[in-house]
Amino acid sequence: MLHGREEETSVIDRLLADCLTGRSGCLLITGEPGIGKTALLESAASEAEGLRVVRSTGIESEAHLPFAGLHLLLRPALDRTDALPAPQARALRGAFGLAPAEPGDRMLVGLAVLSLLAEFADGGSVLCLVDDAQWLDRASTEALLFAARRLDAEGIALIIAARHGFTAPELVQMSLTGLDAPAAAGLLAEHAATLSPADRYRVLAEAQGNPLALLELPAALAADRSVGAGQVLPMTETVQAAFIDQVRRLPEPSQHLLLVAAAEDTGDRDVVLRAAATLGCRPADLVPAETAGLIRVDNHTVRFRHPLVRSAVYQAAPFSLRLVVHTALADALDRPEGADRRAWHHSVVTTGPDEQVAAELESTAQRAAARSGYAAAVAAYERAAQLTPSGADHARRLVLAAEAAAEQGDIERMAELASHGATSTDDPALSVRAIRVRAAAAFHHGSLRTARQLLTEAAMLTQAGDLSLSAHLLLDAVHAAWYLGEHEITDTADRLAALPLPPDDPLTHVARLLTSVVRSAIGQGDRDPDTLAGRIADAQRTGFGGPHDTILVGATSLQAAGQDTEAHRVAHEFLAQCRNQGWIGRTPPGLVCVARASTFLSRHTDAWDEATQALQIAQELGHRQWIAETSGVLAYLAALAGDERRCHAFADDALTAPEPGAPPPGMSWAQWALALLDLGHARWESALTRLTTLHAGPVRHQLPGLRSIPDLVEAAARLGRTTDAREPLARLTDWAHHAKQPWIDAHVQRCRALLAPEADAAELYQAALRRHPEDRRFERARTALLYGEWLRRVRRKSEARAQLRDAFETFRRLGATPWAERARTELDATGEVVPKSETEDGALAVLTPQERKIVRLAARGLSNRDIAAQLFLSPRTVGYHLYKAFPKLAVTARTELATLGLTDTSP
Repeated sequence: MLHGREEETSVIDRLLADCLTGRSGCLLITGEPGIGKTALLESAASEAEGLRVVRSTGIESEAHLPFAGLHLLLRPALDRTDALPAPQARALRGAFGLAPAEPGDRMLVGLAVLSLLAEFADGGSVLCLVDDAQWLDRASTEALLFAARRLDAEGIALIIAARHGFTAPELVQMSLTGLDAPAAAGLLAEHAATLSPADRYRVLAEAQGNPLALLELPAALAADRSVGAGQVLPMTETVQAAFIDQVRRLPEPSQHLLLVAAAEDTGDRDVVLRAAATLGCRPADLVPAETAGLIRVDNHTVRFRHPLVRSAVYQAAPFSLRLVVHTALADALDRPEGADRRAWHHSVVTTGPDEQVAAELESTAQRAAARSGYAAAVAAYERAAQLTPSGADHARRLVLAAEAAAEQGDIERMAELASHGATSTDDPALSVRAIRVRAAAAFHHGSLRTARQLLTEAAMLTQAGDLSLSAHLLLDAVHAAWYLGEHEITDTADRLAALPLPPDDPLTHVARLLTSVVRSAIGQGDRDPDTLAGRIADAQRTGFGGPHDTILVGATSLQAAGQDTEAHRVAHEFLAQCRNQGWIGRTPPGLVCVARASTFLSRHTDAWDEATQALQIAQELGHRQWIAETSGVLAYLAALAGDERRCHAFADDALTAPEPGAPPPGMSWAQWALALLDLGHARWESALTRLTTLHAGPVRHQLPGLRSIPDLVEAAARLGRTTDAREPLARLTDWAHHAKQPWIDAHVQRCRALLAPEADAAELYQAALRRHPEDRRFERARTALLYGEWLRRVRRKSEARAQLRDAFETFRRLGATPWAERARTELDATGEVVPKSETEDGALAVLTPQERKIVRLAARGLSNRDIAAQLFLSPRTVGYHLYKAFPKLAVTARTELATLGLTDTSP
């Protein structure tokens, strides 16, 4: 798989397709070392089905051997030499040393190349691949380009890859640049999945989209973790060799000056020249390097052509010379604005404890953190700790590094640094800070028992000295306990409630709200509805405590209380704070909270986008907790749309248990999603089994536990097992009494209607429809569907049609395909036939965005190649997406797409 090269592979695909039809063509791919030329050649070879492939690679050590590269290319075809005209055959054999050479026109060999390739095609097609053409011997180059200029209708495709500077003006040229940011991140994630976020960002910045660097730098960085932020990354020989040869051809003063520029990462020309002067360099020594194209110089800066040139220069220099250069740079950075750079240069030279340098680095870290430069802060704090003798300051700096890593979302580093910090101190306050970081890392890993234990321990350590901090720690502990079970919830909530917090403290109101909600969820505590309403009002009045963490506690508490609209608003406020402060690592829980609320409010498109964004960030950060929980929400949305494949895939992710013996974080949502999928497809027995398991399991208190009761009642009623529904319905009725939300009352009335005798059902269904708010269209449509089904069974077809048509239209607009199909089937049974095309808009909703685009273009009659050109994809990619989309749309050929009336819809 090639990342970010859709347009380039589309060009190659067209070249190969033309070749298969008998038309010839050439393409010259140019770019700097490591930019991906060879990868494109390999891609072309892998796509060359039906073509014969010959290939060659220029080798620098053979550049003085005439026709060496051409011989390598044509070796598989040499058995056809006898078919050539005699002069050409003799010229070719002589060129390759297969026969005595005869004097002749050098162009004759080129003509022989053209003829031999045509013979080798033998009515078929040939793909010729030439890599590193800049190292081809000149004779091979001339013969090859001679043949290339004359290719016409032989069925030959010639693709040449070379570095910048290789000229072939007659050939179509493609100049490669670095991958864009998403593609570079994708390539890095595929080949260096274990890289920490901090190192990932550094590699991405250093590589600037160069694929070779993206592949090589992670291994080099892993081998040398002592490099601080702002310093060049360690280079492997593979990358270094690509650039260093040009540097070694320069005069020694120019090489020294380049080394100074490489070590001075900002490119400040004045600093570079002042530092280089101590090495005997003059400004004129920049000229050879600038003439060679290695650097660009203006009035203020010295810039390398590419970051890898700078890295190669630095890594190739002797270590002792680098120390001299860093010392010179530190001396040259004598102004206040150069303090951070001076600190790093000093740190490179320092080999043992040095409090002055360590203090400089700590100040540097503080400034970096103030600018949200947490990766730089981590590196500076850690390096400062390394330069600090064992003791209080050493431990403090390690904990500061851990806290900065936590802000950055680097789970592995924050846990590692916090552990080192905790073992280096006996200061209770510092221990609490280290434990809190370790707990956060455990939580994000999905190790919820460990997280709760650590948070509880830290809260007990700090209770006497800082009640506010202890409360915050226990708020987080309750959150972890929420995923574990009733015993853990009870114990942690009791600890939080026992804290002697000031009555008017905003944090007190948030704590009271949370303990009230979680206790109510497990059937304990004061469940008076007026008490809950009062606690919500008190927390709202204080802005849910103000800080970002308590705002999110408030939002999730509101959801547990059934106040989804307010929860949506409050969670959006939390996300706004995160974005304003640049707290990307904290956004997944906020996005999940918003996605849940959007789902409940029938904003399914929004919910999908919010949850997908949360999942992407959580995956980037390695936050397994949020990966699992978000996957559960996405599984539910996929189930709603009837997408079995995606539902099961997301449910599998949600059911992955990071911690042995503990429920998976996404367990309740995954079980609900799979049950809803069964329910939509009328698999009543399977749905009831799943829901019964959910309601009898350790996570029955979570949101899906209560909110899936109407689904359980429907499945039980369909199977005639009404006794299975009575206890869950009693729970739902009790929740409705305490929550005082009309939408919950509507659910209660619908459930009663499903279980009621015929004489009472109609009134109960109508009562449910009156109570459904307008912002819960999906659930209202489900009630209308059930009511319409009941009306049809009692032969009130006219009334049934009105309910079923309303339900059908809502499901269709929401993309709830199985539910729309159920409504359509019921309408058909009443005598009102719904054209199938009216149901297909919903079906399109289960496609991915990419699939939707391609299917719409295919429905207009565009070919794979036309679609590829329009969407900057390869025809193969287009074919792949159509292959995936056809089963979802229940079609077997693209000719059927035009009859579906495809339009935009919800995901």
